[in-house]
Amino acid sequence: MAKFYGVIGFAISSETSPGVWTDQITERNYRGDVLKNYNSWKETDKVNDDYIIDNYLSVISDPFVYQNFEFIKYVIFMGVKWKIRKIEIQRPRILITTGERYHDQT
Repeated sequence: MAKFYGVIGFAISSETSPGVWTDQITERNYRGDVLKNYNSWKETDKVNDDYIIDNYLSVISDPFVYQNFEFIKYVIFMGVKWKIRKIEIQRPRILITTGERYHDQT
C-alpha cells in the first residue's frame, strides 16, 4: 500500500460584502494511504479526452476535517489538483475518491 502526504483544499464560503458570498480556499496538509489507484479517460466533445485519476485515499483526519468535510473541493496528488467525487467518514480517517482535474476559478 502506497503512502499519501499532500494538501487538501477546503472552499469555505464567507460574506465579503453585504449579500456577496465568495469561497475562501484553505489548504491543509494531511497524510494517509493510497488504497486504490486507477487511471482512465473520459470521452468528451473536445479534441482531447479528459484524464481521470480514480484514486481511493484513506486520510488521517483531525477535528477541522470533521467540522468542514462538506467544503472539501480538491486534493493535490502527484503535484496536480484533483476534484473530490466522494467522501466517506470512518473515524479516525476519511476515505476520499478523486476524479477529474480541478480547475481554479481564478
